[in-house]
Amino acid sequence: MSRTRLTTTVFAWMLACVIGAPALAQQDPPGYQVPLGIALEGYPYPYPVQSLPLEIEGQMLRMSYMDVPGAGSGNGRAVVLFHGKNFAGDYWENTIRALSAAGFRVVAPDQIGFGKSSKPDIRYSWDLLAANTAKLLDSLNIKQVVVIGNSMGGLLAVRFARLYGDRVTHLVLENPLGLEDYRINIPPQATDNLVKLEMAQTTQSYRNFLRSYFPTWKPEFERFVEVYSRVQKSPEYPRFAKVSALTYQMIYEQPVRHELAALKMPTLLAIGQLDRTVFGRRFAPPEAVKPLGNFPALGKAAAREVPNARLVEFDGVGHVPHLEVPEKFHRAVLDFLN
Repeated sequence: MSRTRLTTTVFAWMLACVIGAPALAQQDPPGYQVPLGIALEGYPYPYPVQSLPLEIEGQMLRMSYMDVPGAGSGNGRAVVLFHGKNFAGDYWENTIRALSAAGFRVVAPDQIGFGKSSKPDIRYSWDLLAANTAKLLDSLNIKQVVVIGNSMGGLLAVRFARLYGDRVTHLVLENPLGLEDYRINIPPQATDNLVKLEMAQTTQSYRNFLRSYFPTWKPEFERFVEVYSRVQKSPEYPRFAKVSALTYQMIYEQPVRHELAALKMPTLLAIGQLDRTVFGRRFAPPEAVKPLGNFPALGKAAAREVPNARLVEFDGVGHVPHLEVPEKFHRAVLDFLN
């Protein structure tokens, strides 16, 4: 299905829900019944997708990515974008467009385990994903980059900047997870139980989960629900669910909170002020979760701790500013980079 047709279908369905078609509101749109492979085979990305072969734990894998040149002759600078756990490189579409128009070469990978990349049963770690990204940049002959990370991508961005600080000119952390250590309040979970919860997910429960990221839900966000709903219908979905559980454990077990003070490059903290995301919220009682996820306070604390930080706050915005207020977000990023 083309992106235009998909957008039209989603908008019509959302409109029907709003104006009162209760039977339709309780059912998935017909297009959601079409299975989608766990590597999103056939799903359109906004720019051409390429692959980097990698060998990890004896498995031959591929890391998918988009590599978009800067407009005109470019400005000689490159940006790498790190996506969140519940997204992939395609959700950076408007950011790629804005940065490319400003002359930046933009590389948007799907990390191993996400999007169009391979979904292996391995031990996931920030060090591994950072090393994979460094190999990708080496293969593209990119020596230095600006790093931008959102949500889970912010955790990876911090680790990448610490491990490869000599090649990171600027760092942008957009509502990153990991500004607090979730292990203090959230109890650990067995991987098998996480897989069972993932397998029990429904289209509506996933939609409700994504809605928690966005104070204002827009029809265009529904495409992320469709992708997940269709992937669930793939015969390989159990493997997808296992990988989701394994990457949950990576986020939980490998905090980077203590590494913020070691960041030496200019760092922009871009924080939506209505974000109250708490990783693993449902596994703890309300009283344990209550002090967590206060992104306005977390952003200010991080800005004090990171040696060369600038804080930009977006009022009325949640967990993904580049989707919610793209013009404001891109203006803040370009002002910072220039």
